[in-house]
Order: sequence, then structure tokens, then C-alpha cells
Amino acid sequence: MGTDFLLIMKSEVSLTLIVFFLLFLKIWDGVKSNITLLNIVNIILFFNLLFGLFFNTEGMLFNGMFYTNNTLFLEKSILNLGTFIISLQAFDWLKDHKHLLEFYILLLCTLLGMDFMISSDNFLMFYLGLELSTIPLAALCNYDLQKVRSSESAVKMILSSAFASCILLFGISFLYGTTGTLDFKEMAPLLTANKLQLFAFILTFTGFAFKLSAVPFHLWTADVYEGAPTSVTAYLSVISKSSIVFIFITVLFRLFHNYDATWHNMLYLTILLTIIIGNLFAIRQDNIKRFLAFSSITQVGYILLGISSGTAIGASAAIFFLIVYTFSNLGAFGVVSLVSEKTGKENISDYKGFYTNNKFASWVMAICLFSLAGIPPTAGFFGKMFLVTAGAAQEHYLLISIAVMNMVVSLFYYLRVIKAIFIDENEKPIAKLTGSASLRIALVICITGAITMGFASGLFEYINTLTGK
Repeated sequence: MGTDFLLIMKSEVSLTLIVFFLLFLKIWDGVKSNITLLNIVNIILFFNLLFGLFFNTEGMLFNGMFYTNNTLFLEKSILNLGTFIISLQAFDWLKDHKHLLEFYILLLCTLLGMDFMISSDNFLMFYLGLELSTIPLAALCNYDLQKVRSSESAVKMILSSAFASCILLFGISFLYGTTGTLDFKEMAPLLTANKLQLFAFILTFTGFAFKLSAVPFHLWTADVYEGAPTSVTAYLSVISKSSIVFIFITVLFRLFHNYDATWHNMLYLTILLTIIIGNLFAIRQDNIKRFLAFSSITQVGYILLGISSGTAIGASAAIFFLIVYTFSNLGAFGVVSLVSEKTGKENISDYKGFYTNNKFASWVMAICLFSLAGIPPTAGFFGKMFLVTAGAAQEHYLLISIAVMNMVVSLFYYLRVIKAIFIDENEKPIAKLTGSASLRIALVICITGAITMGFASGLFEYINTLTGK
């Protein structure tokens, strides 16, 4: 029984042990070199990623409050992969930071909360995981203590998160009041779509929409992304968002399946607003981090398009796309972090003539932006194709048409960045930037994934096999 317990909760136990080990290193204070500490942490995170891929044991714990299966293990592995890449990219930023270990302790506590949230089969476990993942993340947004923008980012993050959590908790309280249980399996057959339960569902849906930065609940996103350290922004954009998508799929498909007609209509409107407004605001941006913020909002619209099908294929398409999105978005943020750390420049106009002295970084940015835009043969094309195909299952052809047309619109602002890098002239382009070996490894991983994932058809079939069970 003890062995089963450890294997069922292997991701959570592994992260807890790593956090305690880092606390020990901090208290001991025997390792003085930040570079040595970073290498130790990156090695640990790499083995944590590998450990997450093996010894998978399905099961339930705590009277069904916590459960896991192969699909959830895969979702946690995606988060582990993204966290490892972000850690590699943060090397140059953290090597001179005096609070290095505190950064990783907060980061891994956040990841631990996300893992608990993904494996929750009870609203109590879900909410505890949500708060564990949110509160340390707000502290991370304020990690550049000497910068006012970072403090503003943290304040906006904590206030918006608190507001969203209150709305979500208000909805959960109504669900508990009308059903007498917080357990998903027990609650699902008791949801009879009466008016109070419908109101509770709307509140719950709104809370998730806030966390996903779906329009019209997106107003906090760009300001928080701009003010937070670049590595934290990357974490918010990829890891935090992916975890919410994973649990959102579970809640819609497992708990609110009797409300499918209601949430199809709500998703229809949310998808339209998110894709269109995300695109329109992305066109206007000059700050590269705000640009990627609105880009990520638009990508959420396409993810919701796949989920709107209400089918296992839609869930598979969303999970596959998030793997592609992890490589593509983190590759772009890796280049942004290099430029920001070495020069302090964060505007698209600063990238004019960037290719002159930084050819490798320029190609990484171009490939990753091509993938985000969905241009073949990058993986982003196949990811969006799967999402659109899944969304077509509901025969919302007008929605599909608008989504496809907005893909064309997105080409404008993605190509605008590429034009600045490769075509626009600059009398004083950014000088040659030399990043750490860790950063170069991370960028190679990202462009490799952004190119090859599209041809990994077996992976999508494997994901579809898992979600179809």
C-alpha cells in the first residue's frame, strides 16, 4: 500500500522532496556559487522530468479526493517539461540573483499546487491546489524587487487572482449547497440544471475564464506579463495556463456533462471574443512581452475551440496543442529573455536588424513565431488543424470560419516581428549576444520541438487513446 501511495502521488512527492532539499541548501548555506546551485537545480529538474514519464500507477487516494491516470501523468509531464525549459532559460538572470533558491522554492510550490489541482476529483482538493499554485506565483511576479513595474505586476496579479478565486468559490458554494457534496462523481448526477445550479455554473465558468485570460476577463494579463520578470512571464503564459486548461477539461467533461448545451453556447461567445479581441490588441503592441501576452490570449481562443466539441478528440487536440505551444512560446520567450537580460530592451522596434549580429537567436524567434501563427510545416499548423477539426464536430461553421480568418489576421502581427528582425534596417542593431550554455540548450529543445512535433502523428494518436478511455 505504501509503494502504491508513493507511485500514485509520485509527481507530488517528488516535488515536495525537491522543495525540502532546496530549503536544506538554503539553511545550510554551504554552496556559495549561484552557478553551482543553478546546475544542481537543473539536473534535479531534468531527473524529475524523466521520473514523471515512468512508473505510472493509476489509482485514488483520500477517499477519492485525489486520483490519477495516464492522461493526468502526461499532463503533469508537460508541466515538468515547461518548468525545466524555463529553468534553463533563467540561468543568465538568476546567476547573479541573491534570492536564487527562494525563486525555485516558490516556483516548485506553484507547480506542486498545479499537480494537486489536476488530480483533484473533489472541489476541496481543487481549491487547495489552486491557492497553492496562485499565491507563490504572485510573489514571483514581484521578484525584481528593485523595479516598480514588477511590484505593480504582483499587485495586479494578486488582486485579479483573488477576485477570480472569490467568484469561483462563490459558484462552488452554491453547488455544494444544492447537492450536499464536493465530490465530482457524487455531484455530477445531482446537477439538474435548475436556476440556482445554472447560476453556480456561470460563476464557476467565469472563474476559469479569469484564470485562462479569456476575453472579457483578460484585462490583467498584459500588465502582469509586462511587469513580471521574463522567466516568470513565460511561466505564467505556458505552465499556469496549461494547468488551468487541463482541469477545465476535467470539470466540463467529468462534472458538467449534463450542461453541455449551456457551456457550448458560453464557449461559442467566449471563443469569438477571445480570438478577435486578442488579435486586434496584439496588432497594436510594441512591447514584445505585451505582444506575446495578447498572442497567448488568442491561443486560448483556439484551445477553447477544440474543447467546445465536448469529445475525447477535442480534449486530445487541446493537450497536443499545449505541448506544441510549450515549445513555441518558450522558444520566443527564451530569445526575449536573452535580449532583455543583456540589453534591457523589450520593444519590437528594438529588434530591427537583429539578424545582423544574432543569426541563431533570430531563427529561433522566427521558427517559434511561425509555429504560433500556424504556418506549415511547423508543429503549430498541425496543432491548430486538430483544434479546428475537433471544433467542427459541433457544426458551428460560422465560428470555424471566423477562427480561420483570424489565423490570417494573426499572420500580420507575427510577421511584423519577423520583418523587424530580418528586413528592417537599423544603424545600430543589437550587438552580438552570448547566452549561457543552458539557454542555448533550451532554445535548441524549443526549435526542435516546434519543428518535429508536427510530424509526431503517433503522439496525437497516443493522447487520443488515453483520453478516449
